[in-house]
Amino acid sequence: MQIERPVAPKLSFHDICDSIDRNSLTNGLVAAVFAVTGPVAIILSVASSAGLEKSIINTWIFAAFGIGGLLTLALSYLYRQPLAMAWTMPGAALLVSSLDHLTFSEAVGAFLVSGLLMVLLGLSGLARWLMDKFPSNVVMAMVAGVFLPFGLNLISGFENTPLISGAAILGYVITSIFSRIGRYAPPMLSALVAGIVVAVLVGKGPVIPEQMSWVAAPTIITPTFSMDAMIELVIPLVISVIAVQNIQGVSVLKTVGYDAPINVLTIVCGYGSLVMGILGCVPTCVTGPANAILVSSGRKGTHYLGAMLFGFLFALVGLFSPLLIETATSMPRDFILVLGGLAMLPVLTSAFCGAFTFQRSSKLSDFAAVVTFLVTISDISIFNISAPFWGLVFGYMIYLSSNFLTDK
Repeated sequence: MQIERPVAPKLSFHDICDSIDRNSLTNGLVAAVFAVTGPVAIILSVASSAGLEKSIINTWIFAAFGIGGLLTLALSYLYRQPLAMAWTMPGAALLVSSLDHLTFSEAVGAFLVSGLLMVLLGLSGLARWLMDKFPSNVVMAMVAGVFLPFGLNLISGFENTPLISGAAILGYVITSIFSRIGRYAPPMLSALVAGIVVAVLVGKGPVIPEQMSWVAAPTIITPTFSMDAMIELVIPLVISVIAVQNIQGVSVLKTVGYDAPINVLTIVCGYGSLVMGILGCVPTCVTGPANAILVSSGRKGTHYLGAMLFGFLFALVGLFSPLLIETATSMPRDFILVLGGLAMLPVLTSAFCGAFTFQRSSKLSDFAAVVTFLVTISDISIFNISAPFWGLVFGYMIYLSSNFLTDK
């Protein structure tokens, strides 16, 4: 198995100055703002649904952003290309249905086993093979089913807090329609600011306690290794990283001429997941949306500096996670749910488009995606294993049947 080596020697200060591009640095700032506002809302939505303590949420965000930022800095510098690392949003969404019958320590045990499995897949070279072999429409149908509740939370949140949530939705829609505004004021940032402004006006704005520690003090979460959690979470988590998140990030970089080190990224995701997992964070991944912003403009060969700025800002967010959490959790819960729903809209749209192609030449394959989606949203539990896992199982069985009948 070939481990992709870094392609360039150490950079001098003069080389860095020559590589500075205003567009690339702006992209790094915008990507960081985008990747902080939406994903934090998703973490808070999951944590709120599961009733997690603030100390666990603080540690989760410290790991997600602090360690993700450091990995981004190191990889982008070594390979001279934008390699933004974060955490898997589909993996976080999986916890909504799992934590109603699993403890968080059992979930952490599954995070660690998932990380170890990714290391083995990267070292063996199977990661690229899995990307090619597993049916993408079945995977995306599972993702669509997992994300759908977040989209529904958007509707219920608006119903319960129409003024605050309506302002957030309006800010999101305006900056999405007018791309020139959205280029410098991303939709999620606009939604956040608009919602906070209205919340302050109606007396429900954020509150920062007078006595609190602004700097993160992460705690190690003792894992519990249960067979139920292993069966239910490990395979969906690994698939969400390799076949959903990483493949998006790698594909984005490929479109602009970068040859991402897939095997190295898989190994780093595995080791990163081991470190982040013990701090209560879902597995590490290559983030597609952030990488798309990083390469959206600027000269090729300068994007890595934007990614390094992104990583630095990410690490700062992790360092000051208590301030972020205290501010966010003082806002109305429905507003947080609306932000989480808005953040999921682009991913949910991509998942639906990837899942439901409905080609006449492959009816059983399309049927497999539909079955996967329906089973995932059904919220069934067989042998105490939740619906997303069974959605993948049933969908993949139908997919294999379609291939068998085609060969016959």
